[in-house]
Amino acid sequence: MALETPVCDFGLPAPDFALPGVDGRIWTRDDCRGERGLLVMFICNHCPYVQAIRDRLVRDARELAVHGIGCVAISSNDVNDYPEDSFDHMKQVAEQFGFPFPYLYDESQSVARAYGAVCTPDFFGYDVDLGLQYRGRLDASRKEAAPADVRRDLFEAMRQVAETGVGPAEQIPSMGCSIKWRAD
Repeated sequence: MALETPVCDFGLPAPDFALPGVDGRIWTRDDCRGERGLLVMFICNHCPYVQAIRDRLVRDARELAVHGIGCVAISSNDVNDYPEDSFDHMKQVAEQFGFPFPYLYDESQSVARAYGAVCTPDFFGYDVDLGLQYRGRLDASRKEAAPADVRRDLFEAMRQVAETGVGPAEQIPSMGCSIKWRAD
C-alpha cells in the first residue's frame, strides 16, 4: 500500500540510535551528522519507489556532503515477510550502487518508530542543531524515475538548510511503500 509522509513538524529533535551498518560497524546519529545538518532516509531494497531513485539518492548524498550535510539510510522492514530486505541483501545493494552513506539495519524497528517513519522512502532533514526542517520527497519520481531535469526537491531543501538553517515552508510529501511492520 502506498502512503504519503505527514507534514514537517519543524524543530522536532532527531532521535538518537545505535544500529549496525553493512560495513560491519555500529553507527550512531552523531556519527552520521555533518557539520551543517543530517539527512536520515528510511529505505529498503524491495520497494519500487526506492528502486526508482537509488541512483539519485547516491548523487544527492554526494553533493550534500559538499554542503556539510551528513546522510544515513536505515532499513526497518520485517525481513521474515520481505527476505529481499535482509541484511545480506542490504550489503549487496549498498555495494552495487556505491552508497556513499552508512546503510543501517533497524531489526527491532524501534528507530523507525522513534522517527515516525511511515514509508519507503521517508526523508527526515535536520539542521545543525538536529531540529527537523524537511519531511518531503526526493523529487517527482514515483514507481518510475521522473525525467532527469526534474526539480530536486530534497537536494534544494537540504542545501537551503545547510545555508540558512531553515527548511522550505512548502514541502511536497514523499510517497512510497508502507514500512513492513512485524506482527508482534
